[in-house]
Amino acid sequence: MKENREAAVAAALILVGFGLTAFFLPHVMLVVGDISTVAAAGVAVLFVAGFFVLFWLRARSQRRKGR
Repeated sequence: MKENREAAVAAALILVGFGLTAFFLPHVMLVVGDISTVAAAGVAVLFVAGFFVLFWLRARSQRRKGR
């Protein structure tokens, strides 16, 4: 029961963090886009890739712990 709660809390914190980042992402992209359009696209790609990489790493960690 405790393990499920910890996993749910971790997932919720990750989702809230990425949700806040997604909220500010358009502004960040506009600011970076003033410097370079390619860099602005890179920011978006890093954001999306980071979401999946973080959950992939968490799943890998959980498999090692035998959960």
